[in-house]
Amino acid sequence: MGAKGSFMHVAMDWRILAVIAVAAILGRVLISIDQKVAVWESIVSGAFLIILGWFIFSYLYSMSKRETEWIISNRVAQGLTVSVSALNVYVLVCLAMRWYRLMTETEAYVPQDILLRDVRFAVLVLAYCGIIWAMGYLKKMHDNYLLVTEEMPERRKAGVQEAIFSILTDERTVIVLIGTVFLWRSIISFDKQIVLWESMCSGMGLFILGWVLFGYISSLAVRTIRPSVAKIYQGLSFSLFAVNLYVLVYYGMRWYSIISPGVEEALVPLDFVFRDVRYFMLAIFFCTAIALSKYLERASEECEYLIKKGEKEYKE
Repeated sequence: MGAKGSFMHVAMDWRILAVIAVAAILGRVLISIDQKVAVWESIVSGAFLIILGWFIFSYLYSMSKRETEWIISNRVAQGLTVSVSALNVYVLVCLAMRWYRLMTETEAYVPQDILLRDVRFAVLVLAYCGIIWAMGYLKKMHDNYLLVTEEMPERRKAGVQEAIFSILTDERTVIVLIGTVFLWRSIISFDKQIVLWESMCSGMGLFILGWVLFGYISSLAVRTIRPSVAKIYQGLSFSLFAVNLYVLVYYGMRWYSIISPGVEEALVPLDFVFRDVRYFMLAIFFCTAIALSKYLERASEECEYLIKKGEKEYKE
């Protein structure tokens, strides 16, 4: 194992990830105690998220290009790469809005704005750490599991529920869903006004996507036989839970600001555009996870086949 491999092995250890997460969140809490926003504090926090996110992206991208006899592991790595890139773009947009406001004299805070930013930072750190943890087991699976896919037995005829799941997780369905989200946000943002029912429809759409995915991938972690594969599902479930938690907090505060009398939000130029891009990135993150879940399901089935077949090359 080279220096790079040793570094990645250490970085993917859950104890190291726990220390990173706790240190980052604790540092964020300390700089937010005075309820003031300093440019250097925002730059440090933002740079940490940017480095962490794009480091994960580059590693997953290189893994997805690495040849393996188990094609499913490439598909999982590719799906995770797209999901992480969506989160990374979301972070960039949030930081662009943040730093633009810090450089102007027109910034106005909505109630609990500091709290919302701290929650967002915390859940993004947790989501990234969950993906890194899953990456360690995905790398092990990618490097060690050998499967000749031509020898896989034909899958039995799908039932009604399985057929519906197959349709929902099809790449074409995901593309249609992303197009629908883009069209929806374009229509409701055209008049540059915030209406409660529009915000509720947008929020409920993300709620349904996020929590259904969380429940499904969590069920895969319980159903699979191989402990290492279960760890991949658990890491992804943890990341989905963190993002879902942020969506709940964000829209809870969003709806509070809309329905509360006397609470007005000051919008900077292009704020609606930035907000739509953020929503679009979250939708892409969830939609990619929908397509990814199909390959996760297939990975679980093929692992069971490997166990029953008793491949000598198979390693935990």
